[in-house]
Amino acid sequence: MLMFERRGCPWCKEWNQVIGPIYPKSEVGRRAPLRRVDLDAGVPPGLTLKRPIRYTPTFVLVEGEREMDRIEGYPGEDFFWGRAERLLGRLPASP
Repeated sequence: MLMFERRGCPWCKEWNQVIGPIYPKSEVGRRAPLRRVDLDAGVPPGLTLKRPIRYTPTFVLVEGEREMDRIEGYPGEDFFWGRAERLLGRLPASP
C-alpha cells in the first residue's frame, strides 16, 4: 500500500497520529505493508496509476507496479478501516 502525502497536510498528520502506530500491527498492515511517497517528489518511476493523485493522503493498493484500487482522503478512523478492509478483498488470498 502506497501512502501519498505531502508536508503540511493536516489529514496526513491526523492519520499518522491515529492510524500510523497501529497500522503495521493490523491485518491490513500485514497484508499490505505501507510505503510512504512524498507527492511533491512525484510518482515513483514505473508505477502505473489509474488516474493522477490529487488529494493527500491517498492510499494506493498496488500489485507489482500497477494500481488495483485506492482510498482518497482521510475523514476518520472508521472510514479508513472500512475502506481498507474492502481493498484487502482485492488481494490474492494469503497462504
